[in-house]
Amino acid sequence: MKFLRYGEQGEEKPGLLDSEGHIRDLSGKVSDLSGAVLADLAALKDIDVSSLPIVSGNPRLGPCVTGTGKFMCIGLNYSDHAAETGATVPSEPVLFMKATSAICGPNDPIIVPRGSEKTDWEVELGVVIGKAGKYIAEDDAMSHVAGFCTINDVSERAFQAEREGQWTKGKSCDNFGQTGPWLVTPDEAGDYDNLKMWCKVNGKTMQDGSTATMVYKVPFLIHYLSQFFTLHPGDIISTGTPPGVGLGMKPPQFLKAGDVVELGIEGLGEQRQDVITDPA
Repeated sequence: MKFLRYGEQGEEKPGLLDSEGHIRDLSGKVSDLSGAVLADLAALKDIDVSSLPIVSGNPRLGPCVTGTGKFMCIGLNYSDHAAETGATVPSEPVLFMKATSAICGPNDPIIVPRGSEKTDWEVELGVVIGKAGKYIAEDDAMSHVAGFCTINDVSERAFQAEREGQWTKGKSCDNFGQTGPWLVTPDEAGDYDNLKMWCKVNGKTMQDGSTATMVYKVPFLIHYLSQFFTLHPGDIISTGTPPGVGLGMKPPQFLKAGDVVELGIEGLGEQRQDVITDPA
Protein backbone atom coordinates (compact mmCIF):
# COMPACT_ATOMS: atom_id res chain seq x y z
CA MET A 1 0.00 0.00 0.00
CA LYS A 2 1.01 3.59 -0.55
CA PHE A 3 0.24 5.78 2.44
CA LEU A 4 0.55 9.57 2.48
CA ARG A 5 -0.34 12.69 4.41
CA TYR A 6 -2.05 15.66 2.80
CA GLY A 7 -3.13 19.16 3.75
CA GLU A 8 -1.61 22.43 4.87
CA GLN A 9 1.52 22.34 6.99
CA GLY A 10 0.68 21.33 10.54
CA GLU A 11 -2.84 20.25 9.56
CA GLU A 12 -2.10 17.15 7.49
CA LYS A 13 -4.48 14.21 7.42
CA PRO A 14 -3.61 10.57 6.74
CA GLY A 15 -4.48 9.11 3.37
CA LEU A 16 -3.59 6.45 0.88
CA LEU A 17 -3.18 6.26 -2.87
CA ASP A 18 -5.64 3.95 -4.59
CA SER A 19 -4.95 1.87 -7.70
CA GLU A 20 -6.22 4.67 -9.97
CA GLY A 21 -4.00 7.33 -8.42
CA HIS A 22 -6.70 8.98 -6.30
CA ILE A 23 -5.98 10.12 -2.77
CA ARG A 24 -8.34 8.47 -0.29
CA ASP A 25 -9.00 9.97 3.13
CA LEU A 26 -7.93 7.68 5.98
CA SER A 27 -8.74 10.05 8.83
CA GLY A 28 -11.92 8.12 9.66
CA LYS A 29 -9.82 5.00 10.27
CA VAL A 30 -6.60 6.23 11.89
CA SER A 31 -5.54 9.44 13.63
CA ASP A 32 -2.29 9.82 11.68
CA LEU A 33 0.66 7.88 10.29
CA SER A 34 2.68 7.66 13.48
CA GLY A 35 3.32 5.52 16.53
CA ALA A 36 1.04 2.53 17.01
CA VAL A 37 -0.50 3.02 13.56
CA LEU A 38 2.89 2.43 11.91
CA ALA A 39 3.39 -0.62 14.08
CA ASP A 40 0.20 -2.19 12.69
CA LEU A 41 -0.12 -1.05 9.09
CA ALA A 42 -0.92 -4.62 8.12
CA ALA A 43 -4.31 -4.17 9.79
CA LEU A 44 -5.20 -1.57 7.16
CA LYS A 45 -4.85 -4.06 4.31
CA ASP A 46 -8.38 -5.29 4.97
CA ILE A 47 -9.92 -1.85 4.46
CA ASP A 48 -12.35 -1.52 1.56
CA VAL A 49 -10.44 1.25 -0.22
CA SER A 50 -13.41 2.05 -2.46
CA SER A 51 -15.41 3.00 0.63
CA LEU A 52 -12.95 5.72 1.65
CA PRO A 53 -13.74 9.30 0.57
CA ILE A 54 -11.84 10.57 -2.47
CA VAL A 55 -9.92 13.77 -1.74
CA SER A 56 -10.79 16.36 -4.35
CA GLY A 57 -8.44 18.81 -6.00
CA ASN A 58 -4.68 18.74 -5.77
CA PRO A 59 -3.81 19.15 -2.09
CA ARG A 60 -0.34 19.78 -0.77
CA LEU A 61 1.41 16.58 0.29
CA GLY A 62 3.06 16.61 3.67
CA PRO A 63 5.81 14.31 4.94
CA CYS A 64 4.54 10.77 4.55
CA VAL A 65 5.13 10.00 8.24
CA THR A 66 4.88 12.04 11.43
CA GLY A 67 6.02 11.65 15.01
CA THR A 68 9.63 11.16 13.93
CA GLY A 69 11.94 11.14 16.93
CA LYS A 70 15.18 10.41 15.09
CA PHE A 71 16.14 11.38 11.53
CA MET A 72 19.25 9.26 11.00
CA CYS A 73 21.45 9.52 7.92
CA ILE A 74 24.21 7.29 6.62
CA GLY A 75 27.18 9.00 4.98
CA LEU A 76 29.32 7.68 2.13
CA ASN A 77 27.17 4.57 1.77
CA TYR A 78 27.44 4.28 -2.02
CA SER A 79 30.78 3.14 -3.38
CA ASP A 80 30.48 5.31 -6.50
CA HIS A 81 29.49 8.40 -4.49
CA ALA A 82 32.45 7.92 -2.15
CA ALA A 83 34.72 7.77 -5.17
CA GLU A 84 33.38 11.00 -6.69
CA THR A 85 34.04 12.90 -3.46
CA GLY A 86 37.53 11.46 -3.09
CA ALA A 87 36.61 9.56 0.06
CA THR A 88 37.16 5.92 0.91
CA VAL A 89 34.31 3.62 1.87
CA PRO A 90 34.23 3.59 5.69
CA SER A 91 34.89 0.37 7.61
CA GLU A 92 31.51 0.73 9.30
CA PRO A 93 28.51 2.99 8.62
CA VAL A 94 28.99 6.71 9.15
CA LEU A 95 26.02 8.02 11.14
CA PHE A 96 24.89 11.62 11.41
CA MET A 97 21.59 13.18 12.36
CA LYS A 98 19.36 15.73 10.72
CA ALA A 99 17.17 17.85 12.98
CA THR A 100 13.57 16.69 12.72
CA SER A 101 12.63 20.34 12.04
CA ALA A 102 14.22 19.87 8.60
CA ILE A 103 11.47 17.42 7.61
CA CYS A 104 8.95 18.80 5.11
CA GLY A 105 6.67 17.68 2.30
CA PRO A 106 8.03 16.21 -0.93
CA ASN A 107 7.21 19.28 -3.00
CA ASP A 108 7.88 21.95 -0.41
CA PRO A 109 10.62 24.37 -1.49
CA ILE A 110 14.32 24.02 -0.80
CA ILE A 111 15.16 27.07 1.29
CA VAL A 112 18.71 28.34 0.77
CA PRO A 113 19.80 29.58 4.20
CA ARG A 114 21.46 32.93 4.82
CA GLY A 115 25.16 32.88 3.99
CA SER A 116 24.89 29.70 1.92
CA GLU A 117 26.92 29.32 -1.25
CA LYS A 118 27.02 25.51 -1.41
CA THR A 119 23.50 24.11 -1.06
CA ASP A 120 23.43 20.65 -2.63
CA TRP A 121 20.97 17.87 -3.54
CA GLU A 122 21.00 14.17 -2.58
CA VAL A 123 18.31 11.66 -3.59
CA GLU A 124 18.13 8.91 -0.97
CA LEU A 125 16.17 5.80 -0.04
CA GLY A 126 14.35 6.37 3.24
CA VAL A 127 13.43 3.58 5.64
CA VAL A 128 10.67 4.22 8.18
CA ILE A 129 10.66 2.16 11.36
CA GLY A 130 7.33 0.61 12.28
CA LYS A 131 8.15 -1.59 15.28
CA ALA A 132 10.36 -0.57 18.18
CA GLY A 133 13.49 -2.57 18.81
CA LYS A 134 16.98 -2.63 20.29
CA TYR A 135 19.80 -5.07 19.54
CA ILE A 136 17.87 -6.21 16.48
CA ALA A 137 19.23 -9.25 14.67
CA GLU A 138 20.02 -8.62 11.02
CA ASP A 139 17.80 -11.49 9.87
CA ASP A 140 14.87 -9.98 11.83
CA ALA A 141 15.47 -6.38 10.76
CA MET A 142 12.81 -6.16 8.06
CA SER A 143 10.07 -7.02 10.54
CA HIS A 144 10.74 -3.60 12.06
CA VAL A 145 10.15 -1.69 8.80
CA ALA A 146 6.86 0.12 8.19
CA GLY A 147 7.85 1.13 4.68
CA PHE A 148 10.14 2.97 2.30
CA CYS A 149 10.08 6.49 0.88
CA THR A 150 11.99 8.99 -1.24
CA ILE A 151 14.10 11.58 0.59
CA ASN A 152 16.07 14.61 -0.54
CA ASP A 153 18.93 14.93 1.95
CA VAL A 154 19.59 18.59 1.12
CA SER A 155 23.04 19.66 2.34
CA GLU A 156 24.94 22.92 2.76
CA ARG A 157 28.49 21.78 2.07
CA ALA A 158 30.33 24.74 3.57
CA PHE A 159 28.30 24.51 6.78
CA GLN A 160 28.85 20.75 6.73
CA ALA A 161 32.56 20.46 6.11
CA GLU A 162 34.30 23.85 6.13
CA ARG A 163 33.22 25.08 9.52
CA GLU A 164 34.07 23.63 12.91
CA GLY A 165 32.12 20.73 14.36
CA GLN A 166 30.13 17.85 12.97
CA TRP A 167 27.97 17.55 9.85
CA THR A 168 24.68 18.25 11.62
CA LYS A 169 24.50 21.99 11.01
CA GLY A 170 25.08 21.53 7.28
CA LYS A 171 22.26 18.97 7.10
CA SER A 172 19.59 20.41 9.38
CA CYS A 173 18.49 23.73 7.93
CA ASP A 174 14.77 24.29 7.48
CA ASN A 175 13.32 22.32 4.53
CA PHE A 176 16.48 20.23 4.16
CA GLY A 177 14.55 16.95 4.43
CA GLN A 178 11.81 16.52 1.82
CA THR A 179 10.14 13.19 2.65
CA GLY A 180 7.59 11.30 0.53
CA PRO A 181 5.34 11.50 -1.40
CA TRP A 182 4.40 8.04 -0.19
CA LEU A 183 5.21 5.58 2.53
CA VAL A 184 5.30 2.36 0.52
CA THR A 185 4.90 -0.88 2.44
CA PRO A 186 7.66 -3.46 1.91
CA ASP A 187 5.38 -5.83 0.00
CA GLU A 188 4.87 -3.16 -2.68
CA ALA A 189 8.29 -1.51 -2.65
CA GLY A 190 9.91 -4.13 -4.86
CA ASP A 191 13.56 -5.09 -4.56
CA TYR A 192 14.84 -2.35 -2.27
CA ASP A 193 18.39 -3.53 -3.03
CA ASN A 194 17.99 -2.68 -6.71
CA LEU A 195 15.80 0.40 -7.19
CA LYS A 196 16.60 3.04 -9.79
CA MET A 197 17.01 6.55 -8.37
CA TRP A 198 17.53 9.87 -10.09
CA CYS A 199 17.74 13.61 -9.57
CA LYS A 200 17.45 16.48 -12.07
CA VAL A 201 18.28 20.15 -11.67
CA ASN A 202 16.59 22.51 -14.12
CA GLY A 203 15.71 19.50 -16.27
CA LYS A 204 19.27 18.16 -16.47
CA THR A 205 19.95 14.73 -15.01
CA MET A 206 22.54 14.95 -12.26
CA GLN A 207 22.08 11.66 -10.42
CA ASP A 208 21.25 8.43 -12.22
CA GLY A 209 21.96 5.56 -9.87
CA SER A 210 20.62 2.53 -8.08
CA THR A 211 20.38 1.22 -4.56
CA ALA A 212 22.39 -1.73 -5.91
CA THR A 213 25.62 0.20 -5.22
CA MET A 214 24.72 0.75 -1.55
CA VAL A 215 27.57 -0.59 0.59
CA TYR A 216 25.72 -1.27 3.84
CA LYS A 217 22.29 -2.70 3.07
CA VAL A 218 19.01 -1.92 4.83
CA PRO A 219 18.84 -4.95 7.18
CA PHE A 220 22.41 -4.40 8.33
CA LEU A 221 21.82 -0.68 8.92
CA ILE A 222 18.81 -1.41 11.12
CA HIS A 223 20.80 -4.03 13.03
CA TYR A 224 23.79 -1.71 13.35
CA LEU A 225 21.92 1.37 14.55
CA SER A 226 19.92 -0.65 17.07
CA GLN A 227 23.15 -1.58 18.85
CA PHE A 228 23.42 2.01 20.07
CA PHE A 229 19.83 3.06 20.79
CA THR A 230 16.25 1.87 20.54
CA LEU A 231 14.59 2.43 17.19
CA HIS A 232 11.03 3.71 17.54
CA PRO A 233 8.03 3.85 15.19
CA GLY A 234 8.34 6.89 12.94
CA ASP A 235 12.14 7.02 13.08
CA ILE A 236 13.65 7.55 9.64
CA ILE A 237 16.89 6.16 8.23
CA SER A 238 18.13 7.98 5.14
CA THR A 239 20.51 5.47 3.64
CA GLY A 240 22.92 7.48 1.48
CA THR A 241 23.12 8.84 -2.04
CA PRO A 242 24.50 7.69 -5.42
CA PRO A 243 26.98 9.83 -7.41
CA GLY A 244 26.04 13.06 -9.14
CA VAL A 245 25.85 15.52 -6.28
CA GLY A 246 26.92 19.09 -6.92
CA LEU A 247 29.97 18.77 -4.67
CA GLY A 248 31.38 16.01 -6.87
CA MET A 249 31.18 17.92 -10.14
CA LYS A 250 34.15 19.55 -11.80
CA PRO A 251 33.78 22.38 -11.12
CA PRO A 252 31.31 21.94 -8.25
CA GLN A 253 27.77 23.14 -8.89
CA PHE A 254 25.31 24.28 -6.24
CA LEU A 255 21.72 25.44 -5.99
CA LYS A 256 20.51 29.02 -6.23
CA ALA A 257 17.13 30.69 -6.01
CA GLY A 258 15.07 30.01 -9.11
CA ASP A 259 16.41 26.49 -9.69
CA VAL A 260 14.05 23.53 -9.84
CA VAL A 261 14.98 20.14 -8.40
CA GLU A 262 13.17 16.94 -9.37
CA LEU A 263 13.99 13.52 -7.99
CA GLY A 264 12.52 10.09 -7.52
CA ILE A 265 13.01 6.42 -6.74
CA GLU A 266 11.51 3.57 -8.70
CA GLY A 267 8.15 2.61 -7.18
CA LEU A 268 8.44 5.11 -4.32
CA GLY A 269 7.33 8.28 -6.06
CA GLU A 270 8.75 11.58 -7.24
CA GLN A 271 9.41 15.00 -5.75
CA ARG A 272 9.64 18.51 -7.20
CA GLN A 273 11.07 21.51 -5.37
CA ASP A 274 11.49 25.16 -6.20
CA VAL A 275 14.66 26.64 -4.74
CA ILE A 276 14.08 29.90 -2.85
CA THR A 277 16.00 32.20 -0.57
CA ASP A 278 15.16 32.15 3.12
CA PRO A 279 12.26 34.57 3.66
CA ALA A 280 13.01 34.87 7.38
